[in-house]
Amino acid sequence: MNLTRIMPAEEKEAAVSLLYESPTGIRFFILMRASKDSSVKTYRTLIKDILAKSLDLQILSLKEISHIIALKDKELWEDVFETARKIKEKVYGRRIVLFAPLYLSNECVNDCLYCGFRKGNKNARRKSLSIGEAIQEASLLAGKGYKRLLLVTSDHSKLVGVDYLEKIIDGIYKNTDIRILHINTAPMRVEDFKRLKTSGAGVYQCFQETYHFPTYKLMHPSGPKADYEWRLGVMDRAIEAGFDDIGMGVLLGLYDWRWDVWALMAHCHRLIKKYGFGPHTLSVPRLQPAEGSKLNEARYKVSDSDFKKIVAIYRLALPYVGIVVTTRESSEFRDKLFLMGASQVSAGSKTSPWGYIEDSDTAQFEIGDKRSLEEIMEKIAELGLIPSLCTACYRENRSGEKFKHLAQKQAIKNFCQENALLSLKEYIEDYASRDVKEQLIKRLKEESAKSRNGISEKLDLIEKGKRDVHV
Repeated sequence: MNLTRIMPAEEKEAAVSLLYESPTGIRFFILMRASKDSSVKTYRTLIKDILAKSLDLQILSLKEISHIIALKDKELWEDVFETARKIKEKVYGRRIVLFAPLYLSNECVNDCLYCGFRKGNKNARRKSLSIGEAIQEASLLAGKGYKRLLLVTSDHSKLVGVDYLEKIIDGIYKNTDIRILHINTAPMRVEDFKRLKTSGAGVYQCFQETYHFPTYKLMHPSGPKADYEWRLGVMDRAIEAGFDDIGMGVLLGLYDWRWDVWALMAHCHRLIKKYGFGPHTLSVPRLQPAEGSKLNEARYKVSDSDFKKIVAIYRLALPYVGIVVTTRESSEFRDKLFLMGASQVSAGSKTSPWGYIEDSDTAQFEIGDKRSLEEIMEKIAELGLIPSLCTACYRENRSGEKFKHLAQKQAIKNFCQENALLSLKEYIEDYASRDVKEQLIKRLKEESAKSRNGISEKLDLIEKGKRDVHV
């Protein structure tokens, strides 16, 4: 496949090919523009300059991203990791946003080889939630303290199409304390995306899975998802329909991560050039075992070491972006990523419909981190970070290009820090058990003492019963 088709024009014109050979012996190309002064600068200086640019919150060029992807020096990689940590704190402060996925259906018309929902999984226990059941699961999650959910559907337009989603969104907003619903669905037409946006959806999330065309065709042999072009254009249609917050990613392990990470960055650059903004979030899902999957083992298995590199590359390449690490990863590994660049994490997740009520139907994939929301909040606090259940940006229309501008100017951090503390106070008052309350109160006091925005008055309002206090 020719990756230049998703590159901005100025990158195409000066692109040359950098040849890689994957661990499995597959040879492929990542496009890179050679630096004119590379003969003068040492490679170490070149990398240091790239890190400095990123730390200045400037978006890296595809050429610069290629240099980081190609980096082999272990000492320089430590500098990359440290820079990723600094960038995250510079943009967002020390907060980590928490959410949960709510799976609506596992009845699917696709046959993706790696997925437990695939049509060919004859042993799958199928279920699509009714409107009432979806509200019941959302209510259960709201009762644990969640304020944002990611609604996830299989691909079955007759069962879980836009009519169904509109009713789900309306029902959850009207009958629960959930404040924002994000959406992960199959690609839609512009007119359907418009309806979805009007219904109150926040981020629209969809992953290309892999940009490597032969691998994509192999992994998606039948169903609507087999149409590579239709999926590739989904973000354009979503943006044209009014979604200015979009979530992107690749499924790590389907193909060589260097190829897919670079191609994803090229896709982001094209969106930024065309619309003025790119993804609001980049997710780093790594291939995991799934009941009924036809992939017993990932051919392009991504090690923990490489996974850390990918998180760091995303953080450096697009400094303002939210990086989402899900419960696919182990608790121990996620704890390390909390400190290195991750800014949003799922918690207490179930990946099957009705999973929070009965945990009985076929799941999409196996969970690595099985800790509850409260346990993960306690751990985040122990690490010196702030667990956040904030939804303020969606209530104050800080999204799309506006959010990107605020983030690049380091202004979003002030909102994030204060709103994280306000949402933490609300959690302590309404949901925290005795086992964790002391630890969370300690973090709240430590961080609120640093605030210069009169946060004590807002904390008092919450203590007196006012809710959804935000800036």
